Amino acid sequence: MSTIRGARERARIEVTAAIKDEARKQLAAEGAAKLSLRAVARELGMVSSALYRYFPSRDDLLTALIVDAFDAIGAVAERAAKEWGGKEREGKAPHAERWIAVACAVREWGLAHPHEYALIYGSPVPGYIAPMDTVGPASRVGLVFIDIVRTASRAEELAVPPLAPELRSDAERMTAEFAEGVPPAAVAALVAAWAQLFGLISFELFGQFNRVVEAREPLFRQAAGELARSVGLRAVEVEPHQR
Repeated sequence: MSTIRGARERARIEVTAAIKDEARKQLAAEGAAKLSLRAVARELGMVSSALYRYFPSRDDLLTALIVDAFDAIGAVAERAAKEWGGKEREGKAPHAERWIAVACAVREWGLAHPHEYALIYGSPVPGYIAPMDTVGPASRVGLVFIDIVRTASRAEELAVPPLAPELRSDAERMTAEFAEGVPPAAVAALVAAWAQLFGLISFELFGQFNRVVEAREPLFRQAAGELARSVGLRAVEVEPHQR
């Protein structure tokens, strides 16, 4: 009985993966707003009623794709932070370098997966309301950056940025909700830096830098360093030949 159940579970996993793969092809060709369960079923040689047993609605399929994309980019950020953390970099600014390494890894994922990036950071899909299932995966990248700043703060290597009095209440609330152990002023700066990092990636990915910036990776790396400094991380030292 367990052998039959195992075979069924494997078959379900395989069919689910095939459905999501075909849906991603539709995202690339038509965009998220035109994603159709019937079209996915047709391309896979399935009847619609069979596909509905895996994803009862278009929104359920969209949610699965969104969660997968957030988990993928989150895993990239976490891996970059972990790999950097295992290296010794004497004489440099470790926390800022770690920040830049994570930012660059996130950018590389976005450039390699433009349609999935657009799904999670592009224009909202008309009529779709993301459920709570997406909140945890969507937080993964941000939590990596928060951990970098928290680590610097605990090591007393964080230059806490200024905070406008009008932002004090919001900053303290955000600290309590998702950034315990980080000074509220740094949390406010983190939110601004997070938005700017993804703004830079979106500008590059969606063509706003065309005929404007050619050296896009150096621009991004420099901007990521400035944003690291804006949240209180010590600036990365630049070698004389790089100035």
